[in-house]
Amino acid sequence: MTKHYTRNAFETKNDDVDMDAIMREVKGFGANVTELKTSMLKDLDAVRKMAEEAKGISPELEAKFTEITTSVAAKNQAIEDLEKKTSEQYAQMETALSRMPAPGQGSDNEALAVKQAIEFFETKQASKGSLNWADRPTADNIDLDGYKAWEQNFEGYLRVDENGLGDQERKSLTVGRNPNGGYFVPTAMSTRIIQKIWETSQLRQMATVETISTESLDVRIDRDEADCEWAGEETVTGDTGTPGVGLQNIPVHEMRAKPKISQNMLEDAAIDVEAWLANKVAEKMGRKEATAFIIGNGIKKPRGILTYPDGSGDQRGTVKQYISGAATGVTSDAIVGMPYRLKTAYMQNASWLMNRLTVLSVMLLKDNDGQYLWRPGLAEGRPSTLGGHAISMADDMPLLAANSLSVAFGDWRRAYTVVDRLGLTTLRDPFSAKPFVEYYTRKRVGGDVTDFEAYALLRTEAA
Repeated sequence: MTKHYTRNAFETKNDDVDMDAIMREVKGFGANVTELKTSMLKDLDAVRKMAEEAKGISPELEAKFTEITTSVAAKNQAIEDLEKKTSEQYAQMETALSRMPAPGQGSDNEALAVKQAIEFFETKQASKGSLNWADRPTADNIDLDGYKAWEQNFEGYLRVDENGLGDQERKSLTVGRNPNGGYFVPTAMSTRIIQKIWETSQLRQMATVETISTESLDVRIDRDEADCEWAGEETVTGDTGTPGVGLQNIPVHEMRAKPKISQNMLEDAAIDVEAWLANKVAEKMGRKEATAFIIGNGIKKPRGILTYPDGSGDQRGTVKQYISGAATGVTSDAIVGMPYRLKTAYMQNASWLMNRLTVLSVMLLKDNDGQYLWRPGLAEGRPSTLGGHAISMADDMPLLAANSLSVAFGDWRRAYTVVDRLGLTTLRDPFSAKPFVEYYTRKRVGGDVTDFEAYALLRTEAA
């Protein structure tokens, strides 16, 4: 007997879930993937046991369900991120080893030390408000030996205190002493910026991406077929139908930004402000385009996968929509049956697309054999799956609600095409708004559904 749970049992409420506490617990494991996996599986077993034993949904049980399922999802995502990071670090290490000079060929350690020392003294001057171009630290005027001694003894100072150090160690720390008598933090620590994490969608990574040199892309649409007939040995063959080919035009659209920074800030800041600003603008533009790929209306922006009307999918401009089977929720029957709504050719590379909070709502669904549909990804390169197909979290997908398109399933490489005309370009203008420097940034990108049969949507029923 398939068990179904009400939507309310899995809604994430800010009052019920301490996300900060969960993330602190996840971060506490550091890079220990084994312990993180063990903890995640323990939480998963706990929430499944609670679900089996639950006779009713009380407010306390509902809050506990939500807390543990959120913890499982967070830890599972952390495992995938750590394994991806490990692979990237391994690749970087191999690259570094391949570039390492042979014995006797020298190294760039001294040059690196000089660069770090210059950054250190620049930061120190900036903290006192005395940094300017006239006497900016250079390789010729810095106390390199003092910096090296300070760097060597700083960690010991952090572990004990000044009184626990020898005279020579305390003397070396004076290179980092500020006017208030404290010790200046190392450059690697002081230049770190704690940034807010913004949620976004990854449809670009799954879709087909084409780069063009014009203002639009024409895609050939081959939806017709040739005709043929049976014939005898002496049958005269007449003309048969010849297939036709259509075109779909995908225009590119422009995004713009024009932030500005004062000249003094550029001169005196302890970090590379221009690089920081460029990253912030690029991140924002990336999030705006990701949102457009999901819900964009096609007017001065790409058109999204959720904006086409319900239909058979055989008729271009319509997308198949199926009912979830529950009011404002998702049932296991809908999840199990969804892949079979697509043609066989699309199923092999198809994956789920849903908000991370929707994932919480399907974690405890079972099939008719009592098997959980959601399986955590515990091996490197193996993402979490739902009903045997990978899940991609897209935070621009709607939350579960009455009559919402909260779940999508399809072969996104066939279904959607992203068109890049111009990558991120920035014009630096120090003249138009003196004493500010303006950064006029542009990006031209388009996107649209190109195969309407390659994906389908799951619509929740009205309450």
